Amino acid sequence: MAEATVSIESLDNEGRGVARADGKAVFVEGALPGERVAIATLKRKPTFEIARATRVLAGSAARVVPRCPHFGVCGGCSLQHASLALQVAAKQRVLEDALARIGRVAPGRLLPPVYGPAWGYRYRARLSVRNVPKKGGVLVGFHERKSSYVADMRECHVLPRTISDLLPRLRTLVAGLSIRDRVPQIEVAVGERPAPADDGAPVPVHALVFRILEPLTGNDESHLRAFADDHGVDVWLQTGGPATAAPFHPPRAPLAYALREFGVVVPFGPTEFTQVNHAVNEVLVRRAMGLLAPAAGERIADFFCGLGNFTLPIARHGAHVVGFEGADALVRRAYENADTNGLLDRVRFVTANLFEATHESLEPFLPLDKALIDPPREGAVELVKALPHRDDERSLARIVYVSCNPATLARDAAVLVHERGYTLDAAGVVNMFPHTAHVESIALFVR
Repeated sequence: MAEATVSIESLDNEGRGVARADGKAVFVEGALPGERVAIATLKRKPTFEIARATRVLAGSAARVVPRCPHFGVCGGCSLQHASLALQVAAKQRVLEDALARIGRVAPGRLLPPVYGPAWGYRYRARLSVRNVPKKGGVLVGFHERKSSYVADMRECHVLPRTISDLLPRLRTLVAGLSIRDRVPQIEVAVGERPAPADDGAPVPVHALVFRILEPLTGNDESHLRAFADDHGVDVWLQTGGPATAAPFHPPRAPLAYALREFGVVVPFGPTEFTQVNHAVNEVLVRRAMGLLAPAAGERIADFFCGLGNFTLPIARHGAHVVGFEGADALVRRAYENADTNGLLDRVRFVTANLFEATHESLEPFLPLDKALIDPPREGAVELVKALPHRDDERSLARIVYVSCNPATLARDAAVLVHERGYTLDAAGVVNMFPHTAHVESIALFVR
């Protein structure tokens, strides 16, 4: 591979440095804005190239030493070589660029970024497991960068310390099972024991869900019980899809996380979706409530409500909330969580395919005062097209949109602003995944 030299201008939405050479964009892995680096080209196309930095000739003041010894091989992180301030600034730029380029909109104000812990924040993770005799036996960890191979990991600094310290022990545990070749993954979920939100310091719970493709032997079961007892973790078994996950040892109730500012506890199963970064999620919910400003007696919709992460705090403010989700099972779980928090009188949950929303499908739930939209990466374009126009007497005073994909947020913002007549009042980033290029954001649209 030929070596060339380029100057880095910015970061792209995958955390790569962006340079220009011979009229083409060059995306450089491992490079930061303001740096001059030597590169080796990995892929060459007519309009762009992908390369990696081989030497830093002039470094950025924002360059730091990666904390993890596996950085560069493991695909879990892409930005450990950048300071936290640069990471957040780059994500803010990705958001602004997407809104301008895709949505042709600009927020009236930029919100301060939402920060949280930079390390040990990942309370949910899916670890791959492979038995690879050529690499010394069982591997447990994330995939290698751009590869289906499992990284040879001994530690992970974005996982909680308890889980990171268990990685070598998990390798030994699986290696000792009769079905070591039939355990493809271990899912990690960290939470608390379900309890009232104001009962003092939480008791952390670390759950490990072993996906097994064959039944365990009696000896296997003994090994798993001993591991759970020795290390103070909950072991779950999953024999099929996520819904088959069940406690194995000890046989305890689901986990929970608390939103203490709102007096809310959210029980969840370890394979159910919750935000990865619980500390940042608490700040995100606070930010969302501040922007939405729910008030007693208002009718508010929570679209893509999940287990009630936003629904329950909205209801705690005295508003009447309709939560929409796509699966009956999730709706049942949301009702259970509302019951746990004594909020059944203020909530209603509805099973609905929001990706096929229409004016007619929303009609029975109108009028609404406000709405919160928290879609998956695909966004919510059909839903926002179906919302009442600003000039409709049933239009919404405020819409808070929580996004995990700046591109689909920008696309949907274009609909809300240019077709539905709302104004993009504010937007900002939420650093839910430090050391990765993943951009979480929140936006406020007003009538």
